[in-house]
Amino acid sequence: MLILLAFIIVFHITSAALLFISTIDNAWWVGDNFSTDVWRMCDRNTSVCMAITDQFREYQSIQAVQATMILSTIFCCVSFLLFILQLFRLKQGERFVLTSIIQLLSCLCVMIAASIYTDRHEELHKSIEYSIEVSEGQYGYSFVLAWIAFAFTLISGVMYLVLRKRK
Repeated sequence: MLILLAFIIVFHITSAALLFISTIDNAWWVGDNFSTDVWRMCDRNTSVCMAITDQFREYQSIQAVQATMILSTIFCCVSFLLFILQLFRLKQGERFVLTSIIQLLSCLCVMIAASIYTDRHEELHKSIEYSIEVSEGQYGYSFVLAWIAFAFTLISGVMYLVLRKRK
């Protein structure tokens, strides 16, 4: 049982780390001489970064991705703290339902963020407000990590739903 508990904790911490990296790191859309995410666009040749602000045409879409990624990260951290609390407070045989619900909310938020970015990426990167041409790029590793975090949070949310407290 202790090994299972350790695996669940490591799996949850890995999910949170993936969410933090994908939210913070500047690699959602990359090209030969640039990288961009939901916060800023950086030119690799000049090492100049430009914040994505309300001047951009598709700023509402970017804000939706920002908000849902932040919410996802917060929900994942809260569900981990709640799991630790419930580990000591639940009676034997009860399920970690509240932890599961919050973790599944985290899963839903990261899915929404990655889906919005996937749907709107053409419009986002054709904006004339960028200082360099960013339409010729590809999805970066932060975007991929967001989808992996989606799978991890979904799996851990289901694990918490099935998991019962044992001695």
